[in-house]
Amino acid sequence: MRKAISVLAIALAMTACNRTNPFFEEWDTPYGIPPYGEIQYQDYLPAIKEGIRQQEEEIQAIVNNPDAPDFENTIAALEQSGKLLAKVSGVFYNVLETENCPELDAIEREAIPVVSSHSDNIAFNKALYNRVAAVYNSDQSALDEEQKMVLKNWMERFENNGIALPEEEQDKLREINTAMASKIQKLGNNILAESNAFKEKFGFSVGAYPDMMTSTADRELRRQYNEAYTSRCHNGNEYDNRQLILEIMDLRIKKANILGYSNPADQILSSKMAHDHQTVDKFLSDIMAAAVQKAGEELADMQKVMDEDIKAGLLPEGSKIEPWDWWYYAERVRKAKYDLDEELTKPYFHIDNVMKGVFLAANRLYGIKAEPLENVPVYNPGVKTYKITDADGSLVGIFTTDPFPRDSKRGGAWMNNVRDQYVDENGNEVRPIIVNVCNFTEYLSIDNVQTAFHEFGHALHGLLSKCRYPSVSGTSVKRDFVEMFSQFNENWAFQPDLLKEYARNDKGEVIPAELVEKINNSLKFNQGFMTTELCAASMLDMYWHELESVEGIDVDEFEAKVAEKIGLIPEITFRYRSTYFNHIFASGYSAGYYGYLWAEVLDKDAFSAFEQAEGGVWNIDLATKFRKTFLERGGSRAPMELYKEFMGREPDSRAMLRARGLVD
Repeated sequence: MRKAISVLAIALAMTACNRTNPFFEEWDTPYGIPPYGEIQYQDYLPAIKEGIRQQEEEIQAIVNNPDAPDFENTIAALEQSGKLLAKVSGVFYNVLETENCPELDAIEREAIPVVSSHSDNIAFNKALYNRVAAVYNSDQSALDEEQKMVLKNWMERFENNGIALPEEEQDKLREINTAMASKIQKLGNNILAESNAFKEKFGFSVGAYPDMMTSTADRELRRQYNEAYTSRCHNGNEYDNRQLILEIMDLRIKKANILGYSNPADQILSSKMAHDHQTVDKFLSDIMAAAVQKAGEELADMQKVMDEDIKAGLLPEGSKIEPWDWWYYAERVRKAKYDLDEELTKPYFHIDNVMKGVFLAANRLYGIKAEPLENVPVYNPGVKTYKITDADGSLVGIFTTDPFPRDSKRGGAWMNNVRDQYVDENGNEVRPIIVNVCNFTEYLSIDNVQTAFHEFGHALHGLLSKCRYPSVSGTSVKRDFVEMFSQFNENWAFQPDLLKEYARNDKGEVIPAELVEKINNSLKFNQGFMTTELCAASMLDMYWHELESVEGIDVDEFEAKVAEKIGLIPEITFRYRSTYFNHIFASGYSAGYYGYLWAEVLDKDAFSAFEQAEGGVWNIDLATKFRKTFLERGGSRAPMELYKEFMGREPDSRAMLRARGLVD
């Protein structure tokens, strides 16, 4: 590989004060952590452009190689290309989501067409494809399973992106991809702006919405919270996303049509586990029926409590449960049924204690340890960094946690790779840098404790990876498979013996055994509601992406018709309404939100093996098998092959419904 930086790169690196762009230097920092304090806004765009130029040069060298195409000189060379672009992208897209500002938005707007064009140039490079195809069509018997998967993925990437299309059709796809990227950026920024406006109006972040709806006794105030929350990007102002949604869907439909599909769902699902929209629709329909039935029972219980408030003169005659009542009255029912009050559990779940529990569980299962790193570069003072080591003391990776909300951070919780795990061209193993981003308060609700374990499940998938090629390492798996590992890790959050070690209040007192019992008894509580709103959002996603045209579509009418078709009861709204459904319009879950439920079937079925194991859920042999089968192998083998290797059978399709208490 070429090591020298070109004259152009040197010119781009220098500023008027003779300063060198940090991206063009080796980082002399602990474990190669990005030197966030040295990176300036002006560094990103030149580094992105130079990274693109370098990868173009590397790809041209592959194409011009006079030797016959083989795995090493074509596929492995492709995998090793683009290191500078990956280096800057890993930093830029993380800070863009967590430290958002007008300067970063401007950089992204300028970068979008450049990056989109570069991606298309690779996808439509016929000479490169011919070399890949030559390797694919040759004898693969000398390749191992990871190499075969990498080769297969590259072949499918070319074919799925339209390598066989006429040039004029490819040009249309280029225009669509660039336009779509710009609109997606605008939609995401609108959601952030409206979420910040919500916080400014009410004094708490959208991430705290469930907690506030649960604890606020003032019904009118709850109604105001609900109205503002569910009307984000739906207010007829500059941040209204309704037209943007239609424009994005129009582009997705046109792209699907060019690629030979009647709708975006089937185009997107063709490379996923589910494969087609009919499979997803049937899967979700079965869940929805069970969930709505259970939600009806929960509604009846809540109405009884509301009726008591009516008798007490607290509410007018005839009051019925509305969407803004559900969280509040569900908590009232939970207190009555399980004698569980979250205000009594939160003191034991300080964020620092919960992270201790997250690390303890990983240590007991996989033998890894987390050591806090002080005085290392961070992109925000609220960020904490840890060195993760294996049982033998070897480096597993660097883990960063960014737990609290701020105006510059988008809502929700997610995991990012700042640096992927892979083996470089010299045989050196590169260990990953992983970040978990959340929007927690200092003391966590039961749901947020699960979220902390969930996101670290993604982190474990990235950290424990032992692949050679970056395109299949860590979480680089099919979208409807990736959530298996995050949700699987949730199963340990409230194990009684683990809670004894991490759940303590500010006085150092361990959470009482009776509270532990109440928490575990209540975990299936309100699952009719939780499953219904999640399943409804998944179905809304599918209805959008099964469209063959947006002509005559009104977003509000469309949502209302979907709600009616799927049997969504009026007391429950979609988990995300379309205008702020960031997952499906801006975060890679288009026609993929069902993946949470799909993967939960796998997660709960796999966890049943731990429940039945000798010694219970901490069985080290089984945990080691899980690590080696799944967590170390990333996307190096087909998901169902890995699953059957671990379980010895096909998944039990009803495992998730049983775990949620929706069927016996």
